[in-house]
Amino acid sequence: MEISDIKVRKTFDEGPLKAIVSVTFDNELAVHDVKIIYAKEKLFLIMPSRKNIDGTYKDIVHPINSEFRLKLESAILASYHEALEAQKNAASEASEEI
Repeated sequence: MEISDIKVRKTFDEGPLKAIVSVTFDNELAVHDVKIIYAKEKLFLIMPSRKNIDGTYKDIVHPINSEFRLKLESAILASYHEALEAQKNAASEASEEI
């Protein structure tokens, strides 16, 4: 299964939640609401989940093995850093125009 597209849908400056991402696999399957969280001095992924009656959360979708988790995490975080750089460049260009 190949990652065919990653869209960083929204980024956040404040708090531990840094971004919400959608990932497309093989141009056939989309997974929405993957979250990028900053905690314990690093970024990591939270997969889409639902809240159980007892207040705990259960992943709706998740990687089955550590090899694919690493591949997915690397690709998503690279896209996140690219999106941040694009936002920074856009803000810089906007301030130069003023």
